Amino acid sequence: MRILKGAVTSEKRTPVVFLHDAAIDEFISSMLLTVMPGIDLLGIVVINADCIADPAMQASSRLMQFMNRADIPVALSRARGWNAFPWPYRGDCVSFNELPSLKPYTPHVSTPPPDGEALLAKLLHEAIQQHTPITLLMTGPMTPLVDVLGKNPLLAAGIDRMIWMGGAIKVDGNIDPTTTNNVVANKHAEWNAFWDPYAVHDVLNTFGSIQMFPLDISNSAPVSECFRNALQEQGQKYRYSQLAYEAYSLVTKEPFYRLWDVTATCWLTRPDLYTPPTPMPLTIVQWGFEQGWIHKPSSAGAEKPQDVFFSFSNIQGFYQYVLELLATDGN
Repeated sequence: MRILKGAVTSEKRTPVVFLHDAAIDEFISSMLLTVMPGIDLLGIVVINADCIADPAMQASSRLMQFMNRADIPVALSRARGWNAFPWPYRGDCVSFNELPSLKPYTPHVSTPPPDGEALLAKLLHEAIQQHTPITLLMTGPMTPLVDVLGKNPLLAAGIDRMIWMGGAIKVDGNIDPTTTNNVVANKHAEWNAFWDPYAVHDVLNTFGSIQMFPLDISNSAPVSECFRNALQEQGQKYRYSQLAYEAYSLVTKEPFYRLWDVTATCWLTRPDLYTPPTPMPLTIVQWGFEQGWIHKPSSAGAEKPQDVFFSFSNIQGFYQYVLELLATDGN
């Protein structure tokens, strides 16, 4: 059993590997990670889940150039899920790839793209050799991690702490019956868990003290008009704010859109904006109609306690912190 550690502080330069599935909010998280105090972004693994692989990698390449951070390796996971995201969701990376702020940059992506699991294994191996375990920030499915550790369990020693945006504990999930067949559209599952519930099961039963940010907390962080207006105003001076404004303007007709991934990302350097987590054992339904439902087990078992964040202590401070981080040209 491995028990993961608590929050990071800005006083220490913390190595981070970011695993995401290339939705708009995750591209914004990528920008935040490059300007956060005390964070060293070592690499990015893109998962072909809530995206389309080719435009997702092209957008990632453009974004790295926009940020003058082409030195950060970006690779594509070979992981495959159990329940595919609906096509209507997956096109956001196409729209992001075509934003005006990114148009001047030409994508540089090899065919096939670099292997995401190989990159993650390499970074974990180096972390062990250098005695500097890394923080894994995961805002998509957990499958790449399970695939890497399945081949070499010893690489778990390279993980210091794990942060995951996923699950829905005391609120409804986000499986929409209008985009998903009613045979599987249960009301409890959240998509990052639903995509591969078996991988989530493996991680929850292997690691303890995962910092979890379910829909319970991210539901309270909408992409509000006030927030977008502030980005637009800052965008007149700062190109990071301008890109974020263009990106979030793509979802103005999606009232359900939240700062899901930014919620998990900002905890890295501003844990004071969040109420303390609730330690609780969690299990996930792997089979049947309730597949992907994460909940407390009905009786005591082998499940390890995880640290679940249910709310912000300062929601306005959270929005302000995001705006402060994006008030930059990234130079």
